Amino acid sequence: MSDFDLKGIFEAAQRIQGEMARVKGELGDRTVAGETGGGLVSCVANGRGELVALTIDPSLLGPVGDTHEGGKINGKKMLEDLVIGAVNVALDKARQLAQEEIAKATGGLPLPPGMFGG
Repeated sequence: MSDFDLKGIFEAAQRIQGEMARVKGELGDRTVAGETGGGLVSCVANGRGELVALTIDPSLLGPVGDTHEGGKINGKKMLEDLVIGAVNVALDKARQLAQEEIAKATGGLPLPPGMFGG
């Protein structure tokens, strides 16, 4: 008889699947922040990669067509770039958080992408 324990493998897979479901639920409650412009634009994302908050420092906002005078942003495009940068920083941190938590849940076992709904 072989030492291969198919039942044990299935039980381990079920445990990992349950742990993955628990981690995914908890990731929605965990948040990370990203900022650009020295904190003038910041955002918060949860561990599921959803943007949950965006803050733009009022000092950046001025009348349409305002120039860079007085610390105001020179145009809509610059503000858009700062927002995109902050969102990307936060989402990158959210992906990293999710990977770390999934690695803990699986005991570091490398899993194929999409396994157990990941």
